[in-house]
Amino acid sequence: MYVIAVYDVASERTGKMLRLCRQYLHWIQNSVFEGELSAVRLKELEFEAEQIMDLSYDSLIIFTNTHVHRVEKRIVGVNKQPIDQFL
Repeated sequence: MYVIAVYDVASERTGKMLRLCRQYLHWIQNSVFEGELSAVRLKELEFEAEQIMDLSYDSLIIFTNTHVHRVEKRIVGVNKQPIDQFL
């Protein structure tokens, strides 16, 4: 499934969340990631995020869709992570 993840965490946890999300998804903008994950991998990401987060303060918002081609994406302004980069 296609996933967009957005997090907002306290500054002392930002680095850990950044590293975690980069393990699963592609960074596209500050605290915003996208990519395709299996349901199992998505559950792993959620579980690991909960271990980092203060659930009374931080948030992780996950948008899912069945396929990347079913999502329209427009960028207004600077594209911080060009699509043509290879991992």
